[in-house]
Amino acid sequence: MSEAAATASPIIEVRGLTKVYHVGDVEVPALRGVDLEVAKGEFVAIVGASGSGKSTLFHILGGLTPPTAGTVKIARKELAAMSNAERTELRKTTVGFVFQKYNLLPTLTAEDNIKIVRYIGGKGSGGFTPEFEEVLGLLGIKDRMKHKPRALSGGQQQRVAIARAIVNGPAILLADEPTGNLDSQNSSAVLKLMKDLNERTGQTILMITHDPEAAGYASRQVHMRDGRIV
Repeated sequence: MSEAAATASPIIEVRGLTKVYHVGDVEVPALRGVDLEVAKGEFVAIVGASGSGKSTLFHILGGLTPPTAGTVKIARKELAAMSNAERTELRKTTVGFVFQKYNLLPTLTAEDNIKIVRYIGGKGSGGFTPEFEEVLGLLGIKDRMKHKPRALSGGQQQRVAIARAIVNGPAILLADEPTGNLDSQNSSAVLKLMKDLNERTGQTILMITHDPEAAGYASRQVHMRDGRIV
């Protein structure tokens, strides 16, 4: 993490976060009072085994599910104070998502898979900016833009998914087990690219992973167990 990132106000700020699911009459706590800060420009890995609460935290940070209690601020905006439409706008403009499954539309080329998100974000469907063209070069997929997902390897599809997630210039990239469907070679390549993206462009990245080796690519690791940060 750069010196600027270390001194900046948090771009993600979580206080006393709890989440309780109800299964019939039984309460199942997923988060038990989580406090977390992520500075602008950090690459943070949230590490934990299945059931530790990390995926629940991911979904709350992305505005995909509400917490039971506690506060979440994304880019200084309180999620609980937002309407559904405002949270949708947040996901269009401020937060980009990368999932374990690439979720590319199979009938579209890599280029159109990226451009459709740009269009949804209100930025038109024209050509990419020179800055984004540099990002495509960094991701190593500039020569694969006219290919459909079936003609791409798993690693290439995940790189397209990363490009799609950041095409609208989100302040935060949330990645949920981004290498879970990849072999070791492609996993290493994608993680190196994410680290390079963070270091070269200052992209804030929060990655959820169960893999200590994957977490090693981040500049900071936060470990979770039984719904708590430990």
